[in-house]
Amino acid sequence: MTDEKLHKALARLGLGSRRQMEEVIREGRVSVNGQIASIGDRVKTGDEIRVDGRLLRYSAEQEKRRRVLMYYKPEGEICSAHDPEGRPTVFERLPPLTNDRWVMVGRLDINSTGLLLFTNDGELAHRLMHPSNQIEREYAVRVLGEVTPDIARHLTTGVELDDGMAQFDSLVEKGGDGINKWYQVQLKEGRNREVRRLFESQGLKVSRLLRIRYGTVSLPRELRTGRYVELDRSEIDRLANLVGLRPRQGTGLYGIAKRRQERQQQKPLKARRSNHLRRNKPR
Repeated sequence: MTDEKLHKALARLGLGSRRQMEEVIREGRVSVNGQIASIGDRVKTGDEIRVDGRLLRYSAEQEKRRRVLMYYKPEGEICSAHDPEGRPTVFERLPPLTNDRWVMVGRLDINSTGLLLFTNDGELAHRLMHPSNQIEREYAVRVLGEVTPDIARHLTTGVELDDGMAQFDSLVEKGGDGINKWYQVQLKEGRNREVRRLFESQGLKVSRLLRIRYGTVSLPRELRTGRYVELDRSEIDRLANLVGLRPRQGTGLYGIAKRRQERQQQKPLKARRSNHLRRNKPR
């Protein structure tokens, strides 16, 4: 039976980075089969793993199929598993998992829409979000006010925000009517409300913000708000390769899951394709 290092297993379950998990183990907060764990311990399927007394559901890496969903977040949903105010959350529409959980990759504020990624691989999620990996995000932004050449230069060379310097890697005008103009911007960070704050630093107001790409994954034009699509194996492998993770060995379930998803979702999506494209024409 295959085993793996404990800190790697905990990171893969979405509890943090491998380095963070080593520290958690060092603090004596992890037990395996009733014994306090040590750095370097290995675990296998069937072991009882607890962190701070909480039992984890563990399966070996080779036995667990890596899954990724792309979800079109609508305005008004909270990027949290639970909201004390009772507002709808992005997790409520996701398919249930057995002995597993969805980990969200990045966030969008309540007024923003567009692409969110979810995966059952915590290590993949952590690497996609970590600043050192410089994963590119792309947004369609409707701005109230004029982006002059000087403002565009400031936004692409660097602006001092309250949490440090920030900038767009690219900023391209995409048209619009009157004082509302659409822009397509790219950056390699995911700081809180960073796109909005960059424009606000120049006295401009963002009236709509839509994430259209995260790394190698682009939001399909036919996907409606509040719906999700599961990536196929080649798409997941490209995303994993982007952050230096090896592809998982196939289990035969990818094709089954894909066909089931196509039956459940793709037909109604295609039926409404033209209306969706008209609603999202500025993209």
